[in-house]
Amino acid sequence: MKHAQQSSTEWSDPIKLTVFDKPQLTVSPLWLSPGDSVTLNCEVEHPSAGWRFFWYKTVPDLPYYYSSELLPGSSNGTEQDSYIVHGPTHTAGYKCRAGRGDPVYYTDYSKSQFVWSGGQFVSVSSLTVSPDRVQHFTSDSVSLSCEGNSTEWRVRRFTENSYHSYCSSWGTMSGSTCNIDSFWQSDAVYWCESGSGDFSNAVNITIQHIILVSPVHPVTEGDSVSLSCRLRRQTFESNVFFYRNEKLIQNDTRRELNISAVSKSDEGFYKCQYSQQVSAQSWIRSGDASHISTLSLTRIAPGNTHTLPQTAAKGRRFAVKDSENNQECN
Repeated sequence: MKHAQQSSTEWSDPIKLTVFDKPQLTVSPLWLSPGDSVTLNCEVEHPSAGWRFFWYKTVPDLPYYYSSELLPGSSNGTEQDSYIVHGPTHTAGYKCRAGRGDPVYYTDYSKSQFVWSGGQFVSVSSLTVSPDRVQHFTSDSVSLSCEGNSTEWRVRRFTENSYHSYCSSWGTMSGSTCNIDSFWQSDAVYWCESGSGDFSNAVNITIQHIILVSPVHPVTEGDSVSLSCRLRRQTFESNVFFYRNEKLIQNDTRRELNISAVSKSDEGFYKCQYSQQVSAQSWIRSGDASHISTLSLTRIAPGNTHTLPQTAAKGRRFAVKDSENNQECN
């Protein structure tokens, strides 16, 4: 039996293959105020190598994915590695990639990054929380319900360690409601995504042993507001301290701080303290008269400094919500 003879060519010249990491996208601010523009920055390795940058809006593609839509003026890419989105009005996701050469070689897409609306804008989709507050005790069971013009929903969260995940990882999705078992609770930003491609408002939920409770409905300047301090298991056996802008404003056995008529002088950061336990902070800010402003609950790291808004006008409205909104505390 004869075997076929094998032959081979000489070795080709070597080539160098370089694999680049995904671009890194950053967005600012993370939380939207009325009239804000969002700045996107796309960082690549070797930024001087003739890259052009392509900018995308991420659109929910249920049940598991996102699709991408080019942002205006981005079809041929931009020379600048930054892009400004003017006046977004609700929660949104963005991504970028870079390209160079002819024909164009593209990098992979960056990870999606999100900006959030806390509910002061009108949106076709909305997220509600039960119990109707955003600071919760570690033992609470919490339900997140999605509402809007869709029959298909998913709930997503973004935790303090920058991890994104869906309700199926830490709760049970039943129709348009995500039920979170107390074991899987985490400080995080939560929002809904619909089968029609929409995002809801975002809600920041904090889990603690002591919470500051405030109303979630809008209150007009001049109306009264009540903030109450609650403990998970203990009863109050001594004084409760309430602070505004780190200044003690009430020190007695009352567990509530009552503001009889909200005004500009009430703007600032609020928190309560009992013994060695301190709640997350809350803050009141004013905004454009055509929008609802917010009283937000936020955890501020010790030692950080913040500048409060300098303007307010009579007749503006204040909405009370909870949010770890450090980006708005500049």
